[in-house]
Amino acid sequence: MKDKFYQYILELQDTITSALETVDGTAKFQEDIWKRPEGGGGRTRVIENGAVFEKGGVNISGVHGELPESMQNYFGVKDANFFACGLSLVLHPKNPMVPTVHANWRYFEMYDKEGNIVDQWFGGGQDLTPYYLFEEDATHFHTVCKTACDKHDADFYNTYKEKCDKYFWNAHRHEARGIGGLFYDYCKATDAMSMENWYDFTTEVANSFLESYVPIAEKRKDLPFTETQRNWQEIRRGRYVEFNLVHDKGTLFGLKTNGRIESILMSLPPHVQWVYNHTPETGSEEEKLITVLKHPVKWI
Repeated sequence: MKDKFYQYILELQDTITSALETVDGTAKFQEDIWKRPEGGGGRTRVIENGAVFEKGGVNISGVHGELPESMQNYFGVKDANFFACGLSLVLHPKNPMVPTVHANWRYFEMYDKEGNIVDQWFGGGQDLTPYYLFEEDATHFHTVCKTACDKHDADFYNTYKEKCDKYFWNAHRHEARGIGGLFYDYCKATDAMSMENWYDFTTEVANSFLESYVPIAEKRKDLPFTETQRNWQEIRRGRYVEFNLVHDKGTLFGLKTNGRIESILMSLPPHVQWVYNHTPETGSEEEKLITVLKHPVKWI
């Protein structure tokens, strides 16, 4: 399974970066291949200063070795080895009318001293973080997510949409990071779902990513915007940074397993503002967004 999924994300990275370069029309992804001293490595691809994407990354990694003590304590195991691989992407557009998007699809195995698999699971999802709310974009994104889920289980979309709303929640701000999407983790074999079934589901969701995001980026990338709207985008990017550094489990896992710091922090936007006690004007488009972030809604 690990070889099968790793080969899949290698090919998926090529597909996604090629499509995004077409959307941008100017910038190209720069590739950086790295190795982890304890075992494994990855292939980082970053795009910067493009016509559409101010910064973005589409990264894959496959790491293995002894599970660090902090992670053994987290999982409640001793003397365990692990293998983890996945693709993570974040795109920060220049135009504040184009939403930031994040996605991640991953697979994890844990082994005993003899090398036997003692646990394995899939995780992943994709979520949208707009700066200005276009309801039709939110509906489109969630519709694509639901279509992918419905091919495998009629309950998956509602379940993983709710988990997404709960996970991408900036508790210290009492608001969501964005308008959600899908989030699932620790998906293990059951009577209803084998690991092959979870593989099929995860790849279905991952294959739907470009359909969920590219039409939105194409529709909004040439819209006019003001300096005030750009400032709002940078203020909201600050909330994105706060979530990733305070709450995100993927960031924590990477740091605790001696992951490559440049790849882990690739998700951070290049230009951010923290304005003291900033409050949007009553009745403004900015306030409209905040209202939705404080009370997640059903988009479909």
